[in-house]
Amino acid sequence: MNLDEVTPIARLLSEPEIIVVPTRSRFRSLDDLLSTWKSHPRRVAVGGGSSPGGPDFLAPHLLAEAVGIDPREVDYNQYDGGGPLLAALLDGEVDVAVSGVGEYADQIRTGPVRVLAVTSGERIADFDAPTLVEQGVNLEFVNWRGLVAPPGLTAEQRATLIGLVVSMHDSEAWSRAAKANGWDDTFLTGHAFDRFLRQESDRVAAVMTELGFQNN
Repeated sequence: MNLDEVTPIARLLSEPEIIVVPTRSRFRSLDDLLSTWKSHPRRVAVGGGSSPGGPDFLAPHLLAEAVGIDPREVDYNQYDGGGPLLAALLDGEVDVAVSGVGEYADQIRTGPVRVLAVTSGERIADFDAPTLVEQGVNLEFVNWRGLVAPPGLTAEQRATLIGLVVSMHDSEAWSRAAKANGWDDTFLTGHAFDRFLRQESDRVAAVMTELGFQNN
């Protein structure tokens, strides 16, 4: 089942991706990375914790496209989550990793890895890392999380579910949870959420088609 076959309810929160390298990496900046990547795409091994279509997979392929690299030339290496990906990055199996900011917050603060860029429209609080846009790359990308319901709901049923989620989102308990977990509140419902889903679906489909994946 894909997003065209569900009933959209609400987008709750978003988390940007980060582009990280080991502290000892030869890539001291995003410009350093892009210079090598553009000249020799296959010489830069990129790691992520997502299978094809997931956020860690999409972000580097969208970045490649944004800077003029054929996305099919991206040497993407998939790992089973943030732990194995971090080990691969520190062991030199990959040159750069792409992951959610929450995955490596502690490692960024303590020093094993360094952030070259974040994919959000604005900088992340408490992290001294510029956005892609700040560095001349016209790309914003976030991993969003939300709620959808089964297909076939009536307008009244959908409205009831949206009302429940709105009440939850406006509660003090949700506010405390968002603050404690560092969630970026990007709450969206109704037709605005419908439009967002269509845009995201089209963007993902375009990337996956270009890379030769079958879209069903």
